[in-house]
Amino acid sequence: MSKVVTDISMSLDGYVTAVGADLQHGLGVGGELLHRLVEDGNTEADRQILAATFADSGSVIMGRNTFDVVDGPDGWSDEMGYGATEDPTNPPPIFVVTHTEPGCVRLAGRFTFVTDDVASAVREARAAAGDRDVFVMGGAGVIDQCIAEGLADEVRIHLSPVLLGGGTRLFANAASGPTPLQIERVVDTPTATHLTYRLAPPEP
Repeated sequence: MSKVVTDISMSLDGYVTAVGADLQHGLGVGGELLHRLVEDGNTEADRQILAATFADSGSVIMGRNTFDVVDGPDGWSDEMGYGATEDPTNPPPIFVVTHTEPGCVRLAGRFTFVTDDVASAVREARAAAGDRDVFVMGGAGVIDQCIAEGLADEVRIHLSPVLLGGGTRLFANAASGPTPLQIERVVDTPTATHLTYRLAPPEP
């Protein structure tokens, strides 16, 4: 059965963007340091993790703020999109959680807009994914909702060796109390510590 996996890069001090995130600076001013694992100089282990994630992606969920960045003038293109350097000719379907559909979409045909709630997006994404996994790529709000509502099976963090000092914090609203996790995998590279956790089932 397919899994719902939250997957995002985070700084050591807990931020997924730096201060000043907007359409021009999707990761905030200086926030590109979070994504060194996809840039030149990454290791074979980084590349294998990225390639496996793309191969396992049956569908993708993102929030409206993330969509506005990737569909903006400085966002994705026909040559570069989900999966970064992976072959862009057969990308997985992407479901955007939003209160209202945008009036104009630059990359039309890539996105389905879900205006109900994140649970509806997960249901639609699961149906589209088949036997592959659903990846929740962000932003922080959508990931927090998936964890808080018990919709996620795994949490994957690419912990970047940088302190941002401010920005968009992950897990700010992920739970109202303790949430036990099980460590599944740790891969350490010079560009990131790749952490995989499984959400523990609730105690009887």
